[in-house]
Amino acid sequence: MGGGGWYHVPKVWSPAGGWWATPKNWKVNTGFGFLAIGVATAITFTVSISKERRPIPPAWHIPSQNWAVHAKIDDKSLP
Repeated sequence: MGGGGWYHVPKVWSPAGGWWATPKNWKVNTGFGFLAIGVATAITFTVSISKERRPIPPAWHIPSQNWAVHAKIDDKSLP
């Protein structure tokens, strides 16, 4: 009986740090990862805003018309 004990762990190198790995600065690295994703999302959103055009006005209001640069030029019914 008795729980726990020794685990059979194969001696294989792993880029993730092996079995039950807890890197020293995992919180900082995770923060940098989220920051990089946020910056990439902001850049993509900014480029998307500047390029969005609707040559045919939509039948109903689309939320992206609130921040699109050319929305008032393309759709004359907007205030």
